[in-house]
Amino acid sequence: MKIIKAGKADLENILALQYLAYQSEARLLNNYEIQPLTQKLEEVFREFEKGTFYQAVNEKNKLIGSVRGFVDKDTLYIGKLIVHPDYQGNGIGTALLKEIEKDNFGLRQELFTSDKSLKNLKLYERTGFVQFKTKPLTDDLNLVFMEKQPRPLGQ
Repeated sequence: MKIIKAGKADLENILALQYLAYQSEARLLNNYEIQPLTQKLEEVFREFEKGTFYQAVNEKNKLIGSVRGFVDKDTLYIGKLIVHPDYQGNGIGTALLKEIEKDNFGLRQELFTSDKSLKNLKLYERTGFVQFKTKPLTDDLNLVFMEKQPRPLGQ
């Protein structure tokens, strides 16, 4: 596997993988109208214009994962960490997070997930993120916002 920056030509495949990868989240939430499943290609192009997309590809150059982020002031906002369902649990998500962090060293990082996404919460905690706020979406669903403070040089 290798992780490379994505270009505009990759965005359609990334969106298709996003639709596939978020099926499990939709099942978990019992909601197939979540934003990652309703997002249109034009919106992805707009995200691309203001940030950076990374993609993980296997030895056959098949897209198996992606993450995106944008910087505002001193914070890197990370979004839509996705891994193909057939490749989950193999460290691809962790590798994508490390790559986006490496390219944005010295910045605070922020991301969010639902409080029902226990696998995501464990992944983010394992990679150094800590919860700093929750935001209610419905009576039984909260968004959990997590952050990672910048490491001092040399660490």
